[in-house]
Amino acid sequence: MTVQQDGAARRAAAQHAVAEHLRLTAAGRTDEWVKLFAPDAVLEFPYAPAGVPQRVTGRDALRAHMSNFPKTFDVEFVDLVFHETVDPSLVIAEFRSTGTALPTGKPYEQTCISVVQTDGDAVITHYLDYWNPLVAIEALTPHDVPSDPDLSVTFGG
Repeated sequence: MTVQQDGAARRAAAQHAVAEHLRLTAAGRTDEWVKLFAPDAVLEFPYAPAGVPQRVTGRDALRAHMSNFPKTFDVEFVDLVFHETVDPSLVIAEFRSTGTALPTGKPYEQTCISVVQTDGDAVITHYLDYWNPLVAIEALTPHDVPSDPDLSVTFGG
């Protein structure tokens, strides 16, 4: 196998890990989802609202953080695009979520960009998740409550 073929195989495996992350998240299969991550993996949310951690480290913490997601959002991830990187173990993914916030019945339409580092076995070691917290707050705010930029919500652990 040439270096170029090896790089292509690593890139395909890393991209597959991200696609599986989205599939398992949407399906609410948290126990399977967490196995995509290294034992000491880091999940970061730079724009996390109050009440949601900006950084979650380790499989147990990841599982706890995502445990309420299936009870909070019924989503499908669509329009997945991978952007080419120099490092075949680094994935930049752009996608949308479309679905419903279950507590309110409101639509949940989110646009995301994720920067994901994998190891040589295509296991996720670092996941940097850029999403708009205002969209989540609006979707989780009951219809009879006026929108308020100071509202915080929790949908993680």
